[in-house]
Amino acid sequence: MNVILIIVAVIIVLRLAMRFFKHSRRSKSPNPSTSNKNRKPMKDWQKKIYTVGIFTKLSTKRFFRDRLALFFGILFPLIFLFVFGALSNSNKVSFSVAVLNESKSPYAKSVVRDIESQKIFKVDRTITTLAEAESKMNQNQLDSAILLKPSFGTVLPGQSLPSGQIEVVYTETQSSAGQTLVSVLPTEIKGLNASFVTTRTPFTVVGSQLSLKSLTGFDYTFSGLLGFTIAGIGIFGPVNVFPELKKQGILRRLHTTPIKVWQYFMATMFSQSITGSVAVAVQFIVALTVFHLKVDGNYLAILIYTVLSIFMILGIGLAIGGWAKNERQAAPLSNIIVFPMLFLSGTFFPRYLMPEWLQTVTNYLPLTPVIDGLRMLTTEGKSLFQIGPQLGLLAIWMVVVYLIAFRVFKWE
Repeated sequence: MNVILIIVAVIIVLRLAMRFFKHSRRSKSPNPSTSNKNRKPMKDWQKKIYTVGIFTKLSTKRFFRDRLALFFGILFPLIFLFVFGALSNSNKVSFSVAVLNESKSPYAKSVVRDIESQKIFKVDRTITTLAEAESKMNQNQLDSAILLKPSFGTVLPGQSLPSGQIEVVYTETQSSAGQTLVSVLPTEIKGLNASFVTTRTPFTVVGSQLSLKSLTGFDYTFSGLLGFTIAGIGIFGPVNVFPELKKQGILRRLHTTPIKVWQYFMATMFSQSITGSVAVAVQFIVALTVFHLKVDGNYLAILIYTVLSIFMILGIGLAIGGWAKNERQAAPLSNIIVFPMLFLSGTFFPRYLMPEWLQTVTNYLPLTPVIDGLRMLTTEGKSLFQIGPQLGLLAIWMVVVYLIAFRVFKWE
């Protein structure tokens, strides 16, 4: 139900934003005859900034009017958030087992009840024979079968106490899960054994909890998905828009006006930072309400770093989109650059799972400081002053990508 409400809320917000930008152009403009009398002449730098503001407004309106851009910029990352969020929350240790009780003893029934009551065991009650269990194990639908033979819980000849043995049946492929079950199951019959025999254990194991919070799988996943959203807004946006504007001759007509490349770039930067911040905010809302993300950082610091990250990543999109003459040039080049970053920068899985040499290499990819910095600010509670290496790498890449973007940009 919460998921449905969130999706409805997001759609309503987007519809309101589209309606606002659609009808804002219909607002009444002031009377030129009266406004020109009171308006002071603008200085040269004011005119340049005013031009940047106008193009920022136009670009932002175009985004919120374009349903396809809204889908891929905001709703598409949400789909990934729901998928990976569900996968991260389902990573708790559990075993899919079948319990085959062939004994009539009340002790066997007690053991079966204890196993079925534990969340660590997912008992498939539809399996009643060992042959059915073997078939499911061969298809990797079952980790193992727990077998209680007919003699379990009975008093054997020459003994005064009931006894029995739990047999864990598993395949060679599931040997790790089976061996783990062999070590876990004794705790299920510990109380039953203690009711018959009192023993003193000379060596024991205890656990102590530190007053520290460790990151969960969703913490890593969420910061990676934020990087995915920023990459989509900053790279695929210009890569898809610029070739189309060149094809329609819009950029060629803009080239005949006094607008400079830096003004057009700055307007695009501001526009993309607005749309990107909206997309990131929607991600946060869903993560907080649906997946109960715990944010330990400062939201203002997260916003500042998000905007800086969008500025840097946008430089890559401006370079590709500004250089390409058409979609046939832009699409392959953007895929060659983006997809390696998505898989090597920790977008979909943590980088600590990679070999050490590969971690060292991926430290210097443009998307890596974006994801690492957002994770430190969001879930580790760091401040902007504590992520100096990420900010420094972000600044270096920003200089590099914009030097390239200014160098290769073409109006047609």
